Amino acid sequence: MSPFKAYDIRGLYGSEVTEDLAYRIGRHLPSLLGGNRAIVGRDARLSSPSLAEALLRGLADSGCAADDMGLSSTPMVYFATAEFDYDFSIQVTASHNPAEYNGFKISRRGAIPVGGDSGLADLERLCAGPTPPPVATPGKITHRDCLPAFLSFLRPYADGINGLKMVIDCSNGMGALTAHALFDGTGATFISDAIDGSFPGHPPNPLEEAGRAPLSAAVRAAGADLGLVFDGDADRVMFVDEHGEFVRPDLLIAPMAERYLREFPGATILHDIRTSRGTTERIEALGGHPFIWKVGHAFAKMKLRELNSPFGGEFAGHYYFRDFHWCDSGELAALVSLREIAAAKARGTNFSQMMAPLSRYANSGELNFRIDDKDAAMARAVSALTEEAAPTRRLDFDGIRLDYPDWWLSLRKSNTEPYLRLIVEATSPALLAERLARVKGLIL
Repeated sequence: MSPFKAYDIRGLYGSEVTEDLAYRIGRHLPSLLGGNRAIVGRDARLSSPSLAEALLRGLADSGCAADDMGLSSTPMVYFATAEFDYDFSIQVTASHNPAEYNGFKISRRGAIPVGGDSGLADLERLCAGPTPPPVATPGKITHRDCLPAFLSFLRPYADGINGLKMVIDCSNGMGALTAHALFDGTGATFISDAIDGSFPGHPPNPLEEAGRAPLSAAVRAAGADLGLVFDGDADRVMFVDEHGEFVRPDLLIAPMAERYLREFPGATILHDIRTSRGTTERIEALGGHPFIWKVGHAFAKMKLRELNSPFGGEFAGHYYFRDFHWCDSGELAALVSLREIAAAKARGTNFSQMMAPLSRYANSGELNFRIDDKDAAMARAVSALTEEAAPTRRLDFDGIRLDYPDWWLSLRKSNTEPYLRLIVEATSPALLAERLARVKGLIL
């Protein structure tokens, strides 16, 4: 399977992602993106140092000057790209994938993402061809520490988060770079906060139950108000409430949107095609305008810029901010969320009570199915369901979403993994069970 995906480059280290590929990426990116000044960061995976070294060597052999950030969260790289006006950047990371994976997230000037239809397909073609010889005068590689500037940007958002007893899980990943600097002295305790790219504490994907189980246990043991967990490269953050129960990330779009709608009344708030009606109805009640769009950071960031939206979020825990160059940051999302949660606590409302009105619909969560012919399965399900009853809304720009008065479904092919992904939401648990069984029967 090719490591070139819709949003980034990602695959098994040693077979799909290698030092040779990293070098080739470095050789071809400057000419492809039209720049000669780059910045490179990396996560803590055991393969990241050698991949970053090969990448930097390829950039130098192309004549490109590159600054090496060393260990960095992905949001740190986005920040540095835009704040310091680099022509492009590369973060060596496989984000939330297991330790045996690695890859690259690439951005243009201004931290604009390079996706499958905006450069990655061309890069794949170039990397499959001949590698040009090194230029006569190689580019200079220097080290740059961007952490102090990143922390200076984040610290003002920490105002107002005192008074919460919380547990912070860094997943042994890049969230640990900033967690203590931001949260020491706020009533926080920490787990898995030693940076270790083998991820000994738990898997670095908090969407998986195994990736958040230690946090839930720690919150219950401590009697904490909440817990939060970063994924491996800290571009996502997720929460559990005071009972250790998972809070779906699409629901948290609403309280974060509330902060921006106070500042920008009537603003457009972007969300992806998997978002609960509880969230979109709340945005409308606050006077905002929910805008539904494709899944994935490469799509969300460009649409947010087009809409000039102050904020947007996704079901998978990515949250985007205009004041962060329309990029996603788990660190910033944590601070914005905590301020709203702390304000609710000051009013006498705990976290689960705060979220209860948003979770009034019965939701399946995202279910993954390995199906050989995904297109046929989707077509079969959509044909049968629309024949049974005409939907009130049909969206087909990212898989299919069918809306009915008392339920909806989203059915889409994953852009990063070999799955067909399904979400069903309904007005009652009984209707959810009935509709979910029906859809499963059609696709399997």
